[in-house]
Amino acid sequence: MEIMRLVVTGPVGAGKSTFIRSVSEIEVVDTDRRATDETLMLKKRTTVAFDFGRLQFGPEMALHLYGTPGQSRFDFMWDILIRKAHAYILLVAAHRPHEFRSARRILGFMKQRSQVPMIIGLTHTDCPGAWDAENIAIALGYLDANRCPPIITVNPNQSASVAEAVIALVQHSMQGCLV
Repeated sequence: MEIMRLVVTGPVGAGKSTFIRSVSEIEVVDTDRRATDETLMLKKRTTVAFDFGRLQFGPEMALHLYGTPGQSRFDFMWDILIRKAHAYILLVAAHRPHEFRSARRILGFMKQRSQVPMIIGLTHTDCPGAWDAENIAIALGYLDANRCPPIITVNPNQSASVAEAVIALVQHSMQGCLV
């Protein structure tokens, strides 16, 4: 059986755990714990190691989805998870520009360790103050639109939206695109 490993990464509160829960065919394995730092202002619980979900595509193909923690103090888990990934999606909450620097830091970390295909998923695009894709790309360091990976809008609470994002990531990966 062929297993494709997809990593879902991004800052705290971008929707990584929800994303995986929305499409996993198994009960998600998570390492959520009570938030004790500034994360508590966003949510009560946070991922401290990883989330794991699975999608089965017939008897010969499965997607394993791994969600990273959002805090940089857990970057050792980012390192472990990205090293065996076939592709990843960086989730960015479009309405929290003060977190774009964190998203850019995660992106740089991942690029240093792995040259696998990736896409950017924008969450919370319907919230007041949400930035558009072009400006978020610039904030993430993509000044040349031709060198920017695909950017999609995704609602982690809607399984159809998450499925579209997973399909976009798999298609991008199968094209062997590196950005």
